[in-house]
This record gives sequence, C-alpha cells and structure tokens, in this order.
Amino acid sequence: MTTPASPDDPEATERQLDGFIERFDPEVAERARACRAALRARMPTANELVYDNYNALAIGYAPRERTSEAIVSLAVTPRGPALYFIHGASLPDPDGVLTGEGRQGRYVRLAGPGTLEEPAVATLLRLALDRSEPPLATDGAGRTVIKSISARQRPRRKGAAGA
Repeated sequence: MTTPASPDDPEATERQLDGFIERFDPEVAERARACRAALRARMPTANELVYDNYNALAIGYAPRERTSEAIVSLAVTPRGPALYFIHGASLPDPDGVLTGEGRQGRYVRLAGPGTLEEPAVATLLRLALDRSEPPLATDGAGRTVIKSISARQRPRRKGAAGA
C-alpha cells in the first residue's frame, strides 16, 4: 500500500495526486485536472483533502483539515468528474441540476470546468460556500493533504474489468 506524501512537502503531494489522476482514461484525467484547477481558483483558501478510495478519487474542499467540515468534493470515477455537494439535499435546487437520492449529499456531473460557471451550478456552489461552518478564510492559501489511500480500488479506466 502506498503511503500519503507528507503535507509538509507540497511538491511530493502534487506528484502523488497527479499519479492518482493519471490512472484514469486520458480524457477523464484532463477534465479532472481542469475542474480541480477551476475549483482551486474559486476557493483558493480551502484545503484540498484527498482520498484515493475504493470507488473514486475524492478531493474535498474544506476550511480546515477536518473531513467533517468539507463543503464540496470533486469526485472522479471512470465516468468522469462530478461536483459532490456534501449537504446538497438541503440546498434549494429550482433548476433540478442536482442528482442523487441520499439523505444528505447530491452531485452534478462535470462535462468540464465550464459546468461550474453555469448559473444554476454557480448558485449552488455559492450557497454551499455561504453556509459553510466554519467559513473559508478570506485570505491566505489552502494546502493539499493526502488523507488516505485505499489498498483495494476499482479499476480507474472504462475498459478495465469492473469499471
């Protein structure tokens, strides 16, 4: 099992995260990187909490390094990236863009970073950020932290068995 890079070594953390993304089909990896860059630009003070899980690569955005404070996450699967709203079930969604049936979370599939600029999605993201407790810092920069790496994972490419 791979161990997480030290959060005190940002370059090693970025290399490790890039390796996680690289395991997806090139088109999915490209979209995931572009969506991550757009989310980082939108939330520069958020900490990115990375979980290379069994089902997906998840990058949570939180004011601190506590998973329980995550606001949204970028979930990457062989089908592509999605923006997962941790408390999406409680967000008003008059345009019906949120998907999911869970008690708490909902998501939006991301065709690319432009999806984040669509009015309905941008409004949902703004509402989620406004409701964040604690709120994101107004200045400074967040950091990327590899929180966990699952020993067993589903295949990351569409053509692979089980994907």
